[in-house]
Amino acid sequence: MMPTNTGKLLRIDLSNHRSAEEEIPESIMRRFLGSRGLNMYRIFSEIPAGTDPLGPDNKIVFGTGPLNGTLYPGTRFNVSARSPQTGLVGDSNAGGFFGAEMRFAGWDQIILEGRSPRPVYIFIEDDDVQILPAEHLWGLDTYETHRSIREELGDPDVQVACVGPAAENGVLFAGIFANLVRAAARTGMGTVLASKNVKAMALRGHKPVELADAAAFRETMRDIDDAIANHHEYESRRLLGTTRLVTSLNAMGILVTRHHTTGYFPAADQVSGERLAAEFNVKNRACAACTAPCSRRFRVREGPHAGLASEGPEFEPLGALTSRVMNDDLPLALEAIDRCNRYGMDALAVGEAISMMMELNEEGIFTSEEAGRDLSWGNPATILGLVDDIAYRRGLGDLLAQGAARAAAEIGGGAEDYAMHIKGLELIQADPRGLKGYGLGFCVASRGGDHLRAEPFFELSEDGEEGLRRFGSEKSAFPGEYEGKGRLVRYFEDWCAVIDSLNVCKNTAVCMEVLPFERAARLLNSVRGWDMTAEEVRRAGERIINVERAFCMREGIERRDDRPPRRFLEEPLPPECGPSAGLVFELEPMLDEYYAERGWDMERGWPTRELLVDLDLQDVLDELETLGMDLETGSRGEG
Repeated sequence: MMPTNTGKLLRIDLSNHRSAEEEIPESIMRRFLGSRGLNMYRIFSEIPAGTDPLGPDNKIVFGTGPLNGTLYPGTRFNVSARSPQTGLVGDSNAGGFFGAEMRFAGWDQIILEGRSPRPVYIFIEDDDVQILPAEHLWGLDTYETHRSIREELGDPDVQVACVGPAAENGVLFAGIFANLVRAAARTGMGTVLASKNVKAMALRGHKPVELADAAAFRETMRDIDDAIANHHEYESRRLLGTTRLVTSLNAMGILVTRHHTTGYFPAADQVSGERLAAEFNVKNRACAACTAPCSRRFRVREGPHAGLASEGPEFEPLGALTSRVMNDDLPLALEAIDRCNRYGMDALAVGEAISMMMELNEEGIFTSEEAGRDLSWGNPATILGLVDDIAYRRGLGDLLAQGAARAAAEIGGGAEDYAMHIKGLELIQADPRGLKGYGLGFCVASRGGDHLRAEPFFELSEDGEEGLRRFGSEKSAFPGEYEGKGRLVRYFEDWCAVIDSLNVCKNTAVCMEVLPFERAARLLNSVRGWDMTAEEVRRAGERIINVERAFCMREGIERRDDRPPRRFLEEPLPPECGPSAGLVFELEPMLDEYYAERGWDMERGWPTRELLVDLDLQDVLDELETLGMDLETGSRGEG
């Protein structure tokens, strides 16, 4: 087979069961780099404003980046559409081996459009595309689907990304799962896929990825491998993965506990990554080519959940189904997470839904009697029962399957203040009152209340001198301070947009700082044969952020929406939160600084006309103006 390194797009018309190959112009690839960047440009350009997220006019785009299929450690894939959960940018990212296989098959992007008249799954082997019947797969969980497709195709190396029963039943936060537990879980991309009557995509590729300058690539990779192996966090990340955060965030007083009413969980040691490693972990697992294998196989050996074995979990689902709901039973949490994976749901959204209902019961807004379940904190039968009920939209689960924001609005009576979300997406397991840079990132993220659009880990360094040098403020380096966080978040957003577009893991590339802009440019040039500078790569990240903001703007988003729930602005963290006790979230000065750094209008949080032109986004500007949006005056006309 011929090597692959060119911009190829596969467009699949599900309505008519046809497919066609297209070339992605090099000018577009240079502007948006790959994966997330290309996906964001594609959904902005091809999905009209106001499109029904679950209708046939929505499109879902799978994307890989230029480093997929190479020896860069830990490559991923992005899947994007208009989100049924938020109505905004839908985009999710997962690791494993699916992204590398898509690149081996020769594709940078695969676009699914329309809706199949019957359930199908898609099998792509290099240039051969088959749309196969999937009625027999409908209703299977994600594990069963993986196994069935591999058996049916007679190839254990086929890479499968699929949905489970939750997506089929219309749970708005259902995801797409590869390699069993590699979850593109947020913003409901699985729900979009199922709405198109697609159960799965299976890939098999045989094309090596061609490098424009293999010697330069190898030289840069030696630097990266050394940086990872010699990093002071290497051992803890290898042994514990992201679960190491349970202990560290609890010590800071910002581990989300009792539904964001405190940041300290007295039983944190019972559900910590350290306990997982000591009592449950069996061996390490890694994504494609990774030299920092941070995932782990685990087994529960005794008790009511004995025999449970799977991979993971990551910190977010672990915290969501322990401290957030006041559950100190680690095997119970592992069981709940395993069910979320099998059903194909975002475990973080599930944890928020359950913990919200537990607090609403405590406040007398929606009681156990109304729910038909005991909504007391940490109730094990309720935790597992609601996971099941949400997946199958039974009873209270039917309400919660909409996501916390919509469920709270339907309950009414003040319940809206208890939904811990921003723009419809549930907040993660770190309290923004004591982690203000991250909190600002939650507020302005294009996906909603999400940390992965920014990941400004530098604020944990407490290195004031470096903060002054890099971000103009000593306070930028301290998590409880709000000054300097606008510049910090802007920098890390640009960086994360580049990393997601190259399609590699932020745990190493960003949090271990092994892939700054200069090194990213060297890698990109050695793969693609380009001559981009570090500043041009950074500006590509800035360009992607502004396309995402434009997508959100045309769906009605402006400054008033870039805000957290009232609790974080008005209620200080309680005394048991140690170093974070007494802190609230200073939103407005951080937003002012962020908008100024971005060059956005202060009143509405919109990019200016001049900025979009400067970023070579005239086509985006034209679309906004066609819709009647005047970026000079900040007004919305009739498009």
